[in-house]
Amino acid sequence: MANVIVTDTGFAVDGWTGQAAPLSGEIPANVQAIDVAPDDDVTTLEGRFEHLTMIRVTFPNSSDGRGFTQAKRLRQMGYRGRLRAKGHVLADQYAMARRAGFDEVEIDATLAARQPEQQWRARSDWRSHDYQARLRG
Repeated sequence: MANVIVTDTGFAVDGWTGQAAPLSGEIPANVQAIDVAPDDDVTTLEGRFEHLTMIRVTFPNSSDGRGFTQAKRLRQMGYRGRLRAKGHVLADQYAMARRAGFDEVEIDATLAARQPEQQWRARSDWRSHDYQARLRG
């Protein structure tokens, strides 16, 4: 079964059909997407964003938060393209993923079955439901 894309509007089919090169290897000049592992140094991409249409940051498990830091750093470096969290991100982490700079989350069908769309959509209003918004009250 295909992976599921999670956005603020719920579950969607992945419409992206390109190939991604790992950041850790030799990056071909014509590559349009990069896969980033948790221990990759994303600063090596600085100044190389113009041809990239997507960066996917891998989450090997839900307790590994390095991907959130990588997303924030990529946005601070000026990356404005599609930024996707891929792997074991939980519905409870969706708002944090969006605030870190991710546009979407890619999960496998097994996780989507365990955490159905309604759980993800309950966290889709990520701008309003953070502790800072509650403090501003």
